[in-house]
Amino acid sequence: MADTLLRIGELATQAGVSTRTIDYYTNLGLLEPAGRSPGNFRLYDPAAVERVNTIRQLESHGVSLDEIATALRTPSTELSALLHRLDSDLRTLREVAETTGPHAHGLLAAITTRAQSLITTALEITHGLPPI
Repeated sequence: MADTLLRIGELATQAGVSTRTIDYYTNLGLLEPAGRSPGNFRLYDPAAVERVNTIRQLESHGVSLDEIATALRTPSTELSALLHRLDSDLRTLREVAETTGPHAHGLLAAITTRAQSLITTALEITHGLPPI
């Protein structure tokens, strides 16, 4: 099994980040080593490469690492309920924007685009990654 696991440097290289980033994500609980080598090196499952890529994608969308950690630890049923509330809030915003001026429509469009991007990413997290 240890043959299929990645050492920290291998994970960093495959994910395109530094070993310090892997250390940081591990310390925050965003990544969890699958085990240790006989030399006491942390070993990571190959799926950790995709997790690092997802974390970086979320960061690029302005999601904080604390928010990412919370989302990764939140059971999918709770996250699903949160996403439904967000969708409901977006519908309410659309209704309000219809009764206001054109400036509100532009602002609403920007908010809707951002929220939909976050919803899509959150769904990818819950369906595409193993829990921590």
